[in-house]
Amino acid sequence: MQLRQSERRQAKIKIGLQGCAGSGKTYSSLLLAKGLTNGDFSKVAIIDTENGSADLYAHLGNYNVLSLAPPFTPENYIKAIEVCEKAGIEVIIIDSISHEWDELLDFHSKLAGNSFTNWAKVTPRQKAFVDKILQTNAHIIATMRTKQDYVLNQKDGKFIPEKVGLKSVQRDGLDYEFTLVFDVDIKHFVVSSKDRTGLFMGKPEFTISENTGKEILEWCNSGAKSVEVPKVQNTQDEVMPSNPTSPNGINGAAKATSLPKVNPYDAFAAGNNESFVPSQNLKHTSEQEVYEAISRCNTVQELYALYKSFPQFQESLKVDFEAKKSLLMNLTNPNNFSQNGHNKIQ
Repeated sequence: MQLRQSERRQAKIKIGLQGCAGSGKTYSSLLLAKGLTNGDFSKVAIIDTENGSADLYAHLGNYNVLSLAPPFTPENYIKAIEVCEKAGIEVIIIDSISHEWDELLDFHSKLAGNSFTNWAKVTPRQKAFVDKILQTNAHIIATMRTKQDYVLNQKDGKFIPEKVGLKSVQRDGLDYEFTLVFDVDIKHFVVSSKDRTGLFMGKPEFTISENTGKEILEWCNSGAKSVEVPKVQNTQDEVMPSNPTSPNGINGAAKATSLPKVNPYDAFAAGNNESFVPSQNLKHTSEQEVYEAISRCNTVQELYALYKSFPQFQESLKVDFEAKKSLLMNLTNPNNFSQNGHNKIQ
């Protein structure tokens, strides 16, 4: 664990767009995407679950469409997002994610047994879907249908029924996961019900345009460049423990148990030109002795035994252990040798 000072970094926006049927969610999403790509629709993809509604706005530009057919399972949504990622898409519109929740509710209703405990079979699937949205290295715009109702509004002395959206059709609390949530009404006016950017919160209603997307893009790019956060090294995880007997470097407890047991003294074997003899008590062995022993290891197994025997030098000699390990693995890889027996390693 490591403390650091807070810093605004460049980000990929995650936007939720919720509204009743006919409020213009798809159209608004495309306008946002156009602004987020500076007008380059070739970098935009829309995952369409609305029976081809994405193609209705083809006049806006040549964006990409991925039609998703039933069943609308979280797993199918995840696969669709991965297709977009592999294609290098910068803005992914998911229209809509309400079908995913409807599918899970239907799945839950068909499960036998206790209804409450059955949610344990639903929640992990929902979480995997939400995590995919949040962790995708692309801007995400997810639309959600809202439950509909009608209210009577007075206009010119008459009461006229108007359609309004209520709660979104998705799991409670999903809006907390988004950076920005827009509520769209039947007249296509938008207000922000959640805004971590500070661009729209508290402002009067407006209509979404391409400039709205550009404004969001400017905010996304205003921070410092994102850097990969270094993983906290577990005290149980070590530099060396790639299984030398497995070409795939399998991790876990199995790799340690599958290693042959080697006497640590064997790692000091240096043939006829031995420059030193290790201390009889390995606890008194110096760092210099271990350093020289690393160079004399002839197998990864010997190197691993040496590494395990001197935890006090694992960090200071980390580079040396890794370099020797890489050399030994290359030397024992048959692909590094041509048929005439010459080593291919330069």
